[in-house]
Amino acid sequence: MVDRRKFKDTEVSLLGLGTMRLPCKTSLKREKNPLIDYKKGQELVDIAYKNGVNYYDTAYMYHVGKSEKFIGTALRKYPRDSYFLADKLPIWMCPKKSDMEKIFKKQLDRTGAGYFDFYLLHSLKKDSFERCEKFGAYDFLTEMKKQGKIKNIGFSFHGSVDDLREIVAAHKWDFAQIQMNYLDWKNQDAETQYDILTKAGIPVIVMEPVRGGKLADLPDEVEEMFKKNEPDKSVASWAIRFVASHSNVITILSGMNSVEQLNDNLSTLTNFKEFSEKEFKICENAAAILNKNDVIPCTGCDYCADCPKEVKISSIFSAYNKVKTGELTKEEGKALYNKIDVNASECIRCCKCSDHCPQAIDIPDKIKEVNSFFEI
Repeated sequence: MVDRRKFKDTEVSLLGLGTMRLPCKTSLKREKNPLIDYKKGQELVDIAYKNGVNYYDTAYMYHVGKSEKFIGTALRKYPRDSYFLADKLPIWMCPKKSDMEKIFKKQLDRTGAGYFDFYLLHSLKKDSFERCEKFGAYDFLTEMKKQGKIKNIGFSFHGSVDDLREIVAAHKWDFAQIQMNYLDWKNQDAETQYDILTKAGIPVIVMEPVRGGKLADLPDEVEEMFKKNEPDKSVASWAIRFVASHSNVITILSGMNSVEQLNDNLSTLTNFKEFSEKEFKICENAAAILNKNDVIPCTGCDYCADCPKEVKISSIFSAYNKVKTGELTKEEGKALYNKIDVNASECIRCCKCSDHCPQAIDIPDKIKEVNSFFEI
């Protein structure tokens, strides 16, 4: 059974199942409204549950609104008090204060869960938190907590260190969710974010531990370094173990879309042994090598997928990054790029994508850079 960590008067599984990248019957990258493969998704949930995973995470806009219904349906066979369900309020989708309640009620209806064990203000940074404060979002969640519809109130975060300090000081939080992995430990100052939350006594939930799969598909130089030290462990397990070696992390969300990925993570976090100083150093060296590659820091989350021209942004960046990391030649990358049905040439620079990007990528400029790189 997967390891668990103490949270208040209960225990949360160290591995959590994220539902942002579920297996689909059509490709999430190429279809505007893909269908989740319920059979394969249910298999993942059943294996996870059987092996002690009790934390399941969804959000209003994952899989174009289909994720919430899927996870509610998949968990319905199990006793409601045997698992924790997490959902999130997307404040950027609330033009009016009353929209918060409309979305919340729809989430309860979609999942059929009755209540949410963990509920987050989604993707906070300075501007989104200002809207939360303007609309009284924390007070709204507190009222839902009084009504028994929420058990724990938290937030997911994608802002600056100063933003985080302001958010932490503003209210009493039960938990917080940050992007944390050995690459972003320095690159996005996850180390400081983790320290701020830990010193404030706020338990940490981690998203993007493998950076959208990027830390499972590494340049040969990095992979060989990991395999030399642990030949029997996957390169992805190094990323998971790095995060798990921080004691204030209560669960690690992984968007697993195959049984192989799930089994690898279950194995990694069962009877888990924390990193030695040597292993931390190896990850530090790996990050240094990866930072030499001029890649675009896209995790493939597809928060930008509501592009009015339906430009396949994450697919475009993926083709570019595969060339930059040496996985593909430039000719192979260009061929992959040319297969994308709506590519960079359709971008109208409306900047709607950049407003939603958790990685703060200047997407229109990077789109232009990719276009130039492939000489389109």
